[in-house]
Amino acid sequence: MAILLAASGADLRAAAAPVAASAKAVTVERIKVHGAALEGNLEGESPDRDVVVYLPPGYAADKARRYPVVYALHGYGLTVDGFAGLLQTPQTAEGAFAAGAPGMIVVLPDTQTLHNGSMYSSSVTIGDWEGFITRDLVAYVDAHYRTLPDRLSRGLAGHSMGGYGVARLGMKHPETFGALYIMSPCCLSAREAPPPGDAAAVEAVKTREEATRLGFLPRATFAVAAAWSPNPKKPPFYVDLPTSNGVVDRSVLARWAANAPLSMLDQYIFNLRRYQAIAIDVGDRDGLKVDAAELHDRLVASGVANTFEIYSGDHGSAVASRFQNNVLPFFGRVLRSSGE
Repeated sequence: MAILLAASGADLRAAAAPVAASAKAVTVERIKVHGAALEGNLEGESPDRDVVVYLPPGYAADKARRYPVVYALHGYGLTVDGFAGLLQTPQTAEGAFAAGAPGMIVVLPDTQTLHNGSMYSSSVTIGDWEGFITRDLVAYVDAHYRTLPDRLSRGLAGHSMGGYGVARLGMKHPETFGALYIMSPCCLSAREAPPPGDAAAVEAVKTREEATRLGFLPRATFAVAAAWSPNPKKPPFYVDLPTSNGVVDRSVLARWAANAPLSMLDQYIFNLRRYQAIAIDVGDRDGLKVDAAELHDRLVASGVANTFEIYSGDHGSAVASRFQNNVLPFFGRVLRSSGE
């Protein structure tokens, strides 16, 4: 759990991206998307999710043109509005387009849950978040906007827990996406149980209200358990916790480890070889750089081409500028655009 703590406990106040003088305004739409994949989840998460959509300049004027789509996944503890603030959108999208990135639609879904994050995973407790992103959300966007409805014109990006989501969903759903950009990913490696004090705090919680008042690490423990060790016979939280009366339950930790991308990687290599391009980046002052480097190295060793950059910054200091100057231009280069 220390890796998740590093991911979300870091200062996420990003340096402002420079304003492009020639930037044209994008259109911002706030919508609700119903997730059939989320219906009936035991945690009571709403299947109707907030989504922000950025339409490129010229979208309204040129009604014959269709566009590639980039889906961007937020980190633990954030909402879609918090992520937009971290990315400094729409300003950074406008800057990327002004600097020459081709027009694309950018989609930010809200995956906030009772315990502060879905982990972009699937369980009877939280619902099928994999299905929501890869089926429900994609289908809605393709049905309501002028997209190029093909995997070669869809990109998936994410930061922190969102970077974990890109790694996880990218491994499992190459039929949906054609390129991946993994930003400062958390949770790549298997983790141990929380320290005794935090474990005791988690075990002591009896109500949902108490759960929302937990400190960071205990609350994140609940989030991981809800995603990776669900138990439909254990209300009110429907989870198996990593400790019971202070004793570590190794079977729960094994279930958690099965959801770590560095553990999952070998079985999904052939899926990952299908991508047009994969990029990974992380700051040089980010504790997550060790696991990110291992992911890069193991991909290369297994014949999966990818780029890897360690830039100057901590976990959140350069997210907005990199979204403008690296992430969107990357997708502009590798996604299939209209007329190709």
